[in-house]
Amino acid sequence: MSFGQGGPQQQWDPWKPNSQQPWNSGGADQSPDWAALADASEARAKRRRLLFIGGGALATVAIGTAVAVAVVSANGGGDQASPGTSSQLPGAADLPSATGTVPSFAPTSAPPPLDPKDFIASARKDKAPLSPDILFPGTQLTMGETVYKKGPTADTKNCASAAKATLPKVLTDNDCTRLMRVTYTKDNVAVTVGVAVFDTEAQAVKAKQQADEKSIVKSLSGGGVKDFCVGAVCRSTTNSYGRYAYFTLAGFMNGEDVTTKDTAVFATGDDLQEFTFRQIRRRGEAQASAAANE
Repeated sequence: MSFGQGGPQQQWDPWKPNSQQPWNSGGADQSPDWAALADASEARAKRRRLLFIGGGALATVAIGTAVAVAVVSANGGGDQASPGTSSQLPGAADLPSATGTVPSFAPTSAPPPLDPKDFIASARKDKAPLSPDILFPGTQLTMGETVYKKGPTADTKNCASAAKATLPKVLTDNDCTRLMRVTYTKDNVAVTVGVAVFDTEAQAVKAKQQADEKSIVKSLSGGGVKDFCVGAVCRSTTNSYGRYAYFTLAGFMNGEDVTTKDTAVFATGDDLQEFTFRQIRRRGEAQASAAANE
């Protein structure tokens, strides 16, 4: 009686469930057929390598397809027209070059500004109206916080008649054509400004250089302004700008002598000297502006 399983014996496969390991028909002490097992294991490994290679090829095809789809989608989907083909791209010659010609512009030259001093440097160009009231307008003068009251004015073509000591000769030698005067007062201090007019700037400069400490303009009184600087010591200044030489004589209306401690007298003379310079310069600026707008 046989207790063995009927039918052909199944080949054992360790990778399949319920498969049985083959044994020789010998007794229980017989060893397994190791050569057969090795052949079976090598065959299974070969099949797995083929599967891996085939799967890799399929994956590569799938990736290539995805990239192609992505490129097509980036260029526009559906029936939408492409913005242009490669034949419509600009060639290298059409592209702007960094070494191309830079546009140049012709230099423009604006005329130089007119110099105001040129218009008061000679009688030939200094044609604006001139008088004591034009040069010293109004009834008072404010310099900073100080207000000076305007007094009498005078105008003469005999320059020497309105000067004293050494100044008449200086004016005559340099061909002075006109001497205008104006007096300003504040409290007990009075100052007379004299503006001598020459034909050229050179004559005015020379007159300034030739004047000395005794070259003074005559004080101008009247209209409520008492005589001053007649026999007393007064403070005088001399300067020039353009074709004009201008002088100041400042002192006390009560006849007192001026000393170095009398700062009010010095300040008054300095203020009127500065104002006269500004007025002469403004005269040049006004004429230069008018000429520029013609």
